[in-house]
Amino acid sequence: MPPSPGEPCKQRGRFWAISFLAVTLLAGCASAPKQSEHSGDHKQAAHATSHRHRAAYNRPYAIKGRTYVPMDSAKGYKERGLASWYGWESGNRTATGAHFDPRRLTAAHRTLPLPTRVRVTNLRNRRAIDVLVNDRGPFVTGRIIDLSQGAARALKIDGVVPVEVRAID
Repeated sequence: MPPSPGEPCKQRGRFWAISFLAVTLLAGCASAPKQSEHSGDHKQAAHATSHRHRAAYNRPYAIKGRTYVPMDSAKGYKERGLASWYGWESGNRTATGAHFDPRRLTAAHRTLPLPTRVRVTNLRNRRAIDVLVNDRGPFVTGRIIDLSQGAARALKIDGVVPVEVRAID
């Protein structure tokens, strides 16, 4: 017996109604389970860390024919060397995609994972500040970190000076 003229429309309507109901029910099943205060902390940190390391700015890259391989972790990082500062790039984006603001306490490093917090100590006057490493550089031989103009002012740096850079948790 052939279907009546309105039958295919009714079947399509039932199909969409059942599909909508199924999707709605499945969406409710997909919500994240509630966790206690402490149970998910390490899992969330591990996920954030693993996501951060897959980011394009934490992959090996080449500048002027030299390849740099970012570290997997900044844990225990400590180095002494020369620091310089930069501030004329105002308005440009950092390696992480943030707008560069020369007044903020930020820095550039060739191989620390981005973003990383470090304590920079000016070894000439013992001033120390915490900065966020969110960019790549310096690509000048002998320098270990480039500071934003704001960070350089806070450390009373004018030109190139010896510093100690230590990762902080």
